[in-house]
This record gives sequence, structure tokens and C-alpha cells, in this order.
Amino acid sequence: MTVSILISTGGGDATRYLQAVEQAGGQGRAAYLPQPDVRYDGLILAGGGDMHPSYWRSFHHGSRNVDQARDRAELALLDAFAAAHRPVLGICRGHQVVNVWAGGTLIQDLKPTLAPFHQQLQGDCWHPVRLKKSSRMGAWYGDMCTVNSNHHQGVGKVGRGLVVTAWSEGGVVEAMEHRSLPLWTVQFHPERMGESGQIIFSQFIQLCRRLRGDGEL
Repeated sequence: MTVSILISTGGGDATRYLQAVEQAGGQGRAAYLPQPDVRYDGLILAGGGDMHPSYWRSFHHGSRNVDQARDRAELALLDAFAAAHRPVLGICRGHQVVNVWAGGTLIQDLKPTLAPFHQQLQGDCWHPVRLKKSSRMGAWYGDMCTVNSNHHQGVGKVGRGLVVTAWSEGGVVEAMEHRSLPLWTVQFHPERMGESGQIIFSQFIQLCRRLRGDGEL
């Protein structure tokens, strides 16, 4: 049976996410402000604009392209999929949304010494990251790997239950996994990394297949 994946987006082009899911053996449905529906085997929170800082009790000083309707929708999705023990993969913005959902905070604007390594005017920035050996990321990629970035915010205080599994220069958190939930996050964009990034989607689809219940969408 096909593994069905709900992809929450900002309403833009989701082609690369859909192709990555399909290549990994799943079937994706991309939607803006989707309703929580745990008949799906898994959830991907895609990239996009920033969360509103009120969600981690902070003032607005550096956030861009805020969409509070999407913030509310994705926090509700996380509540539903976590309660159903359905796998979740957070990518870029999704990585940050998961951290806030878990009670963590965000850095609203990376300091000037770090920003050039993570965002530029056109295209992705490529840089090395260090991986935690006793983690999924470490098992897939070893001690080090090269990833892409296109973001100006980052994880601040890490949320409850989350474990940091990858760091880049200056200590920017690049990946996390949850201690008890089937929940992984990455700050980079594996859907734009070719075969290297496809490992993450393949492993995610395998996890969804293992944990799938009797019902199918």
C-alpha cells in the first residue's frame, strides 16, 4: 500500500517536496492551511516565512514574512500528529515550528558573523555540519556532511523532548530528533540536495510505513 504524506506549505510551489516523497516511495499531498487529518501516514512541515514571535513570548524584532494563520494551522497539525504518534518531518521553517511547539525559542535574526553562511540573495548557501554519532543523522551521514541553507533565523532554547543531532559553524542547530515521538527536523533543505538529501525522505517514508496503522487514506 502507498504511504500517504501530508505536506503543509506556504502556498508556493511544492514540486520538489512532492518529487522527493514520490522518489522515496510515498504519495504526497501539498496544501496551504490543511486541516489536521491523521489518516495520513506522515506529515512534512515545509519551508517558508517566519513564525510570529508571540508564540514564544517574544517581541517582534527581525522576523519577516510572518503568516499567523499558517502558524496556528501547523501547531494544530503537530498536536494532532503527535497525539496519534504519526511521523513528522520538519524542514527549515518546519524545524523552527517544531521547536516552538515543544516550548523552545527562536533567534529572530542570526548575528552578522553567521548570516552569510546561511542566507544569500540568490540560491542556497552550502556549508559543513557536525553530526551527533548516536543519532539517526549520524548513522546516515557519519561525523560530518555538507548541507544547504537559506534562512536568517535559528533555534534558540531547544524545546522539551528534542535532542540536537547536528550543528554548523557558530553552534547553529541544524537537526533535531524527539526522544519519544517519531519526529525529526532539519534546518536545511534536503529536497534540494539531490541524492544526499533523498536519504532523509527515504528514511522518513520507511518510518511511516513501519508505524502505519490499519487505515489508509
